[in-house]
Amino acid sequence: MIGPTIKISGDISGEENLAIEGKVEGTINLKGHDLSVGQSGEVRADITASVVRIDGEVTGDISGMEKVVVSKNGRVKGNIVAPRVTLEDGAKFKGSIDMDPAESSSVAAGPKPAAKAAAANSDSPQAGKAAG
Repeated sequence: MIGPTIKISGDISGEENLAIEGKVEGTINLKGHDLSVGQSGEVRADITASVVRIDGEVTGDISGMEKVVVSKNGRVKGNIVAPRVTLEDGAKFKGSIDMDPAESSSVAAGPKPAAKAAAANSDSPQAGKAAG
């Protein structure tokens, strides 16, 4: 637990659950574990965890492997990526929510190589015509 009078700047990673009641700036990476931001917690960081519960304030992108819950007292400014997202009545949220990250990444990855191949093919014939 990071207590209410503790301030941390930097990267946090670990192999156990974490509760934050103080101030944290940087990045938080707890893949496979849970993160809880308490009512007095102020986090300015990108977060990656299995389950993220926010009762305090978070500014940054949140990636939840299982779910993200923003309670009625929670305040979030940033994007949320998780298969399940709960915004309780009264929660404050500004950003975007992606509840199907696997589909988005495959769709985004699909057109890019095709576009590069098309551009490469269109350049080749023009170069051949200019030379001929």
